[in-house]
Amino acid sequence: MAFKLSIHPWVHSARYNGETWTGKYIEQRHLTPAEEAALDDEAQLALANERNTFPHFPLVNYTTQYGLGCFEGLKAYPQPDGSLKLFRPDRNCSRMASSMKGLRMPPIDEQLLLKSILETVKRNANLGFTPKYNTAWENDFWQSAAAVYIRPFTYSEPGIGVNTSKNPWVITVSTNVSAYFVPGKNEAVTSNRVRATPNGTGWIKTAANYVISTLAKSEAVDEGYMEAIFLDAATGKNIEEGTSCNFFALFPENKLITPALHDTILPGITRSSIITMARDKGLEVTETDLPISDVLENAEECFVTGTAAGITPLGSLTHKGNKREFSSLKENSLSMNLLKELKGIQYGAVEDRYSWMTAV
Repeated sequence: MAFKLSIHPWVHSARYNGETWTGKYIEQRHLTPAEEAALDDEAQLALANERNTFPHFPLVNYTTQYGLGCFEGLKAYPQPDGSLKLFRPDRNCSRMASSMKGLRMPPIDEQLLLKSILETVKRNANLGFTPKYNTAWENDFWQSAAAVYIRPFTYSEPGIGVNTSKNPWVITVSTNVSAYFVPGKNEAVTSNRVRATPNGTGWIKTAANYVISTLAKSEAVDEGYMEAIFLDAATGKNIEEGTSCNFFALFPENKLITPALHDTILPGITRSSIITMARDKGLEVTETDLPISDVLENAEECFVTGTAAGITPLGSLTHKGNKREFSSLKENSLSMNLLKELKGIQYGAVEDRYSWMTAV
């Protein structure tokens, strides 16, 4: 399982008081990592539940009642020298502020959020709760490697009537994670559900968007697929994104296409990084509408990108019973080469020529 509810002891809580953002670090109850690992399952669960409890936050509010909330997801990667580095955390802080504006909340101070993320990871690392680099990860190009997942999220003030949040919290927690997608055939299928509609919240990393995504992915898994792919709401003909990831397709003559950032598509940070890397490799990268028919007829490779997914090559895509296989999983494919380079940068094995990594 990629995500396990084992929140690290140190968390950060920021609050908007109507004028400014202020924050504080909170140390939840914990033992040493070794002592916690030695607990039986029941005791481990009890401790995890205790660390996931914040009694001073209101239960009845606009977030719990109406899904009025947004969040971010970013990772700190163990390095061969024993340190930890975060991948483009400034971009996550900027997107968090943008999401909050989109929900008509006062946006978090980006520098406060960045500082709190770095310090929270550092404090938990000092307690020994973060993973150490393992050379065995190199055997599959870090696809099964561990990392620290950091989750800042909003939580509104008390309220039961439908309303916007004027004095939200932003809480930052972290936990260790492993591979999001289990390597294999990596087969995907289009969903008949609609993730987002024009003039909606598809471009915001809001919690509400993930209800449809969760249902679509669950249905795909039940049918034997790894991932579900959404088509656009207006025509049902164009690929938009996966359940938690952006979509790319490689066509003949080194043409790489990814859906343009309409207001129905999340502006992925890994997505923008891949566009930069691919152009530096000499590919013609285009952001435009991407018809499912064109992908099924002409694409050579397909892959999805995201913080959790990283780069995940797709072995096939099925649409209305029509299955198309791709060469994405072959050793020298563009998908695999991009995967190796990105993971190598993140885990300190490839030169960070873009200055994307930030030391903790």
